[in-house]
Amino acid sequence: MNTKPTTSFEFFPPKTYESWEVLVTDTAVRLAAMKPEFMTVTYGAGGSRKSWTMETAVEIQKNTGIQTATHLTCINVYKKGLLGIAQTFRDNGIKHIVALRGDVPPEDAPLDYDDKNYYHYANELIAGLKQVGDFEISVAAYPEKHPEAPDMETDIKNLKRKFKTGADRGITQFFFDNNYYYDFLEQTEKAGITAPIVPGILPIMNYKRMLSFADMCGTNVPDELKARFEPHLDNQADMDKVAEEFLIEQVSDLIDHGIPHIHFYTLNKADLTIAACKTCGLAEQQQEAMTSTG
Repeated sequence: MNTKPTTSFEFFPPKTYESWEVLVTDTAVRLAAMKPEFMTVTYGAGGSRKSWTMETAVEIQKNTGIQTATHLTCINVYKKGLLGIAQTFRDNGIKHIVALRGDVPPEDAPLDYDDKNYYHYANELIAGLKQVGDFEISVAAYPEKHPEAPDMETDIKNLKRKFKTGADRGITQFFFDNNYYYDFLEQTEKAGITAPIVPGILPIMNYKRMLSFADMCGTNVPDELKARFEPHLDNQADMDKVAEEFLIEQVSDLIDHGIPHIHFYTLNKADLTIAACKTCGLAEQQQEAMTSTG
């Protein structure tokens, strides 16, 4: 009987062709050896060409044989254009979409919610995607509340709308205190949400960059975690060791709590995620599952 979680891995489309080639022919292939349930590619991250999202996902799916999802955001794109993009994804073998509203550019805030030419929320985008085809759809969830939501109750109501419209799973924003996630699962269950909400985990490959990410996302960085890193700011090898130890502890705790799936935000790097998967027995778990169903 399988007791360990399944996994999934997220990438972003790099800015240069050289980095893109490393991702699709090396990094993704190495992580595919962990036998994830699926992989995902973000939408035009880091200023890269948005078309690279589909190109990256298609190439990773071809090279690894692992179902690969594309992110799709609806901010600032006409409905007709978005549905055309979704159809192109489908025509190229992409059957899983991570449907997101996306960040509102400062020059466009506040949005004109009376403009019927745009989808303004993820649930509206999901409804549109269902017109194109029977996509598998994942959506974002926020254990520490979306930064724009006035309170957690409002945020959970918004998440519930996404599931009512047709989302299959939620993938959380990253967090470093698992108790936020466990509390969130209790709150969503009380709200009547029965779809899976999987934890999104961020391996800490750059401590200062992580602090910046966390600040932007409203993610709490526990003082205990800071205390583990900050004595080693001038020693990358020690920082890497602390990062691996913490990631293994976080994943092990999720396993101990019976969480059935873990999503890793890899930042296009394989080593730390692979180390955690192997140490926590996830790689062996996936191989056993493949063997038992083969």
